[in-house]
Amino acid sequence: MLEFLQGFSYGLFLSCLPWFVIGLVSPRHALGTLRPERLQVFIRYWFVVPFLAGLLWLTSLWGGFGPSLGGWLAGLAAIAVEIPLERRLRGWWERRKQKRLDAQRQREIAKRQAEQARQARERGEESLDPQHPPADADDVILALCSAKARLLAARQPALAQQADRVYGRYRKVIAVLLERFEVGELAFERARSLVAEVCFAAVDNLTAMAAQASGVAGVDSDHVRRRLSLESGRLSHTERLALERRLALVEDTHRHLRELSARNETALTALDNAAVAMARVDTRRPQASVSADQALGDLQNFVARAERYGRGP
Repeated sequence: MLEFLQGFSYGLFLSCLPWFVIGLVSPRHALGTLRPERLQVFIRYWFVVPFLAGLLWLTSLWGGFGPSLGGWLAGLAAIAVEIPLERRLRGWWERRKQKRLDAQRQREIAKRQAEQARQARERGEESLDPQHPPADADDVILALCSAKARLLAARQPALAQQADRVYGRYRKVIAVLLERFEVGELAFERARSLVAEVCFAAVDNLTAMAAQASGVAGVDSDHVRRRLSLESGRLSHTERLALERRLALVEDTHRHLRELSARNETALTALDNAAVAMARVDTRRPQASVSADQALGDLQNFVARAERYGRGP
């Protein structure tokens, strides 16, 4: 055993120089780290590996009959075996850490969506079930269900919530119209058609968002960013350009999604304004035959005269 350690230390020490030269030319071939740099080559093959070789040599001096050939060969091949093993271990650890981060991110997203759903319920906003539309669903609600189903299929649950918000505003405006007008009135039909047009415009935006999101649904942008940041030294020029174009495509799609989402926010604001404006319209026939001020003055005069009625002779 001591003969093997002596040979191993000699072989390991002699292999430092060629690996150092290889590292100066191409650090990724001489290092097992995910982000190889020439400074790491200096530290490893000028200090760390020679120190380990010297330590093994000192610990094997107290016995043995000289270095063995097997130890020499093992020492010469040690770094060539260690580099891919270290790279695999570091990659496994990085993937495990990324999985934990992804799981934590998914938990945060689920928690945020649950909180948004709770707030929507508190505000009286309803949630659409694309598979089971409401029994009284009209063309607008059916179109919203279809758009939400497409967004969910494109793995965009946050954008799909806009369909719920449009649905809630639509139901609210229709309820206000039913309170203020009679079904069949010209004003009611005109207002309902305008509200429906706004909702259909929002549906068109949601459908466009689903189509664009489905186009990049298979692109893992996080994986592309990790490869560009962690493996940039090992990527060829062509592969790096392809990854950068893929990432640019995803970012451009997300920019378009944000623009369409902003248009839907404008539509939601218009529906809110319509609900407030319609709520201010008073179409009911007044119950009082005179104004409130006149009725209050007549009542006060009557009370003043009633006091004289109760006085005796």
